[in-house]
Amino acid sequence: MINNSFEFSSDDDSDVSPHDMEGNSSDLECGARDMNGLSLNSYSSGLQAQLQRDLDRQHLLSDRPRTGVYENVISEGVEGVEHQERYERLLRRAQVEDLTEVSGIGCLYQSGVDRLGRPVIVFCGKWFPAQNIDLEKALLYLIKLLDPIVKGDYVISYFHTLTSTNNYPSLHWLREVYSVLPYKYKKNLKAFYIVHPTFWTKMMTWWFTTFMAPAIKAKVHSLPGVEHLYSAITKDQLEIPAYITEYDMATNGLHYFNPVPTAS
Repeated sequence: MINNSFEFSSDDDSDVSPHDMEGNSSDLECGARDMNGLSLNSYSSGLQAQLQRDLDRQHLLSDRPRTGVYENVISEGVEGVEHQERYERLLRRAQVEDLTEVSGIGCLYQSGVDRLGRPVIVFCGKWFPAQNIDLEKALLYLIKLLDPIVKGDYVISYFHTLTSTNNYPSLHWLREVYSVLPYKYKKNLKAFYIVHPTFWTKMMTWWFTTFMAPAIKAKVHSLPGVEHLYSAITKDQLEIPAYITEYDMATNGLHYFNPVPTAS
C-alpha cells in the first residue's frame, strides 16, 4: 500500500471557506484543541488504540534513518503502478456490476455546480447505512460516480446532520478508500465542506488529515449551517433532503447568514 503522506504534496489552490472568512477557528484547529483538552475515555477502545498506534508510528518514522533517494523512487514507482492497476480493475467492475443496492439509497449524488461552475458532490451521512451495506459495492459506486467528474475541479458537501454511530464506517475502510483513489481525486478536489459538524467529525477530520490525507487538509471547511454554503454554491444548485433543511431551521433559525460570493 502506498504511503500517501509521502506521495501527495499539499496543493495551494484550495478554496477559502465562507465560515473561515468570518474569523472562526477551523474544524481542524477545534478538533486538535479538543483532542488535547478532553479525555478519550468517552470513545471506543478501538478508536483510542488506532489513534495511539498512528501517533507511535509517526514518531518511529521520524526517527528512522532515511533510505537513499534512488531506492525511494524505485519503491514508489513500483507501488504506483500496482496502485493504478488496482484502481483500473475496480473501475471496470464498477462499470459492469449492478450497484442499485447503493445508488438506490440516495446518500451520494451530484447536485448542480458551484459559483465557479464546478460539480458539487453531496453526501448525506444519515442515509449511509455503514453497518448494513456491502462496503465493497459502496466503493465501486463511489468510483463509478466520481471517475468522470474528478478529471476536472470539483467540490464535496458532506452533511453530518442527524447521523448516528450506525452511519460511521470503520477506520480501516476509510484508509482503504483513500489508498485506492488515485492522485486526481485529491488534486482536483477544491473544497470539502462539512455541514452541521459534531465533535466526532472534528476528531476524525483531525486524525484523517494528519495521518492519512495531508494533501486535502487545507481544503476541509466546517460550516455550522446550510446557509453558509450559499457563498460558494447558489441555493438553486444545492439539492438536499428536507430533513437537513428542517434541522437547520430548527437549530439556526431563518436567514441567519448573508452569503457573500467567494472568489477563488
